[in-house]
Amino acid sequence: MRTGVIGGSGLYTMDGVEILDELSIQTPWGDPSDVLTLAKIGGHDVVFLPRHGRGHKIPPHKINYRANIYAMKQAGVGQIVSISAVGSLQQQIAPGDFVLVDQFVDRTHTRASTFFEHPIVAHVSMADPVCPCLRKQLLFACKCANINCHDGGNYLVMQGPQFSTRAESNLYRKWGMDVIGMTNMPEAKLAREAEICYATVAMSTDYDCWHEEEADVSVTSIVAVMQDNVKKAQRMLQVFFNSPNEAFTCDCQQALDHGLFADLSLHDDDALRPIYALVERML
Repeated sequence: MRTGVIGGSGLYTMDGVEILDELSIQTPWGDPSDVLTLAKIGGHDVVFLPRHGRGHKIPPHKINYRANIYAMKQAGVGQIVSISAVGSLQQQIAPGDFVLVDQFVDRTHTRASTFFEHPIVAHVSMADPVCPCLRKQLLFACKCANINCHDGGNYLVMQGPQFSTRAESNLYRKWGMDVIGMTNMPEAKLAREAEICYATVAMSTDYDCWHEEEADVSVTSIVAVMQDNVKKAQRMLQVFFNSPNEAFTCDCQQALDHGLFADLSLHDDDALRPIYALVERML
């Protein structure tokens, strides 16, 4: 099973990465953010995709999330590690800390969030949006890489590209949110529809704008912390891919068994073509 890594293009410049190929994949949903880079790390086949494109050219609300996840499916990816910069909404999550989140609250809008449009419908469960098996392995890798990591947390996904108002930031804290970012929805929903295990490594860069004793979040303040966080993420991935992680099966990999609200045999090729890679095993 190939592992997909969605994050910045700098992640695959680390030591021990053997670049095998670049995959220019076209999907029924358009082009992904960039070409996919196929690599070998510690005996594992890994597919890297820069979420915002190389050079960070695509803002969060313009990312073609459907194309990104569908391209991962076409590339044979069975699990996705999402590396994401976030702001901290809690004092104990300091800039530079990692959070292995286990829940999301989706506050995005206007983003296409499903592959299953007319005439084939699906309702997959998102009660537990993060794969517990994959998250456990990533948590172990963070600890082995000596990264200050928090086990579990609520990720508030905002629309962006602007940062929060102070009132919004304080409201989200009252809701019990731990971190805030702009990218993991609908990414996680689409991964579940694609029956791909998905887990997020949220890298804290700042205290958003709620903290009275810290400077308000800005691109300038984020960049320095991000550079250090990328080095930590590289260490984590090296441990992850060089550890004897056991293969696992989980509900993520059969999400459509209980979520597909359609008899595929009643639909023609035109209806099946946009979702063929997702339902192929069921035909």
